[in-house]
Amino acid sequence: MEIGLSTFVETTPDVKTGEVISHAQRIREVVEEIVLADQVGLDVYGVGEHHREDYAVSSPAIVLAAAASRTNRIRLTSAVTVLSSADPVRVFQDFATVDAISNGRAEIMAGRGSFIESFPLFGYDLKDYDQLFEEKLELLLKIRDSEKVTWKGGHRPAIQNRGVYPRPVQNPLPIWIGSGGSQDSIIRAGLLGLPLVLAIIGGSPHHFAPLVQLYKKAAEHAGHDASKLPVASHSHGFVGESTEEAVAKFFPSTQQAMNKLGRERGWGRYDQSTFDTARSLQGALYVGDVKTVAEKIINLRKNVGITRFMLHCPVGTMPHKDVMKSIELLGKEVAPIVREEVARWEAETGDN
Repeated sequence: MEIGLSTFVETTPDVKTGEVISHAQRIREVVEEIVLADQVGLDVYGVGEHHREDYAVSSPAIVLAAAASRTNRIRLTSAVTVLSSADPVRVFQDFATVDAISNGRAEIMAGRGSFIESFPLFGYDLKDYDQLFEEKLELLLKIRDSEKVTWKGGHRPAIQNRGVYPRPVQNPLPIWIGSGGSQDSIIRAGLLGLPLVLAIIGGSPHHFAPLVQLYKKAAEHAGHDASKLPVASHSHGFVGESTEEAVAKFFPSTQQAMNKLGRERGWGRYDQSTFDTARSLQGALYVGDVKTVAEKIINLRKNVGITRFMLHCPVGTMPHKDVMKSIELLGKEVAPIVREEVARWEAETGDN
């Protein structure tokens, strides 16, 4: 069972002061967070791509490269790369470079993204949303599998027997598919035999169990060994010394960030009762003390089939020292509990 973190590098106003941290400062903080995650024994850190004022990172590969030179074992991934509006050649080159700096620890998490700012920014039409992703994923996989590429599509100039460099340390470079729960994306990942990441950020995580089974069935149908395909979750959360402390520190920025998005997207208001329901054992929010968060991750592994858990922290803007303490608790205290219990359970049930 792998355990790690993800971030969207938010720069929303501080809930108490209204101060907005600079993009530069928040990016430097994230590099420090990745370094700490490596030091406390976490397995993976993911950085999201966004193209708007309240998120600081538009190029995850650059941030991950900065962290790669200061870390030793943690895997470094995008979360996600918005492949529909990116150039697959440049995406591959960037992450092959991160792979070189880290000596084989880079990954790409490819997705459509839940924001649309990158489409007009890079000259793409939203009506081509689905076709763009399918076409560019096809090209990205072709580049990964062959040094010399010949390819033709409808939304990018053709490539005729051209080499793409540098080549990564890992062969193949891991490419995951990020999904919010769309059956089409889950089936696609299974048919292609690619690892799957599920954004489990609302409702009951148990509702994702049938989707994991659908993914495995699609993989088996295409001739892949589904037992060897990892499934990850990306879920909001925060670890505190006590559950009361965790709630008090995590709720204000989460409420602010979720209500900002809610106003943009027509969601209902995010309030304390919404938060408290989500942090219950059956909910999708992993907020509490060490025991509480560990129990919920173990429950996710046993009942949904997740083999990698990524805690998304913070949501909105939180004090850097609080985020660092949560990372320390996740690595030093939560992860050992989860790994020990999951290993024991897998040995007893043969589920791995």
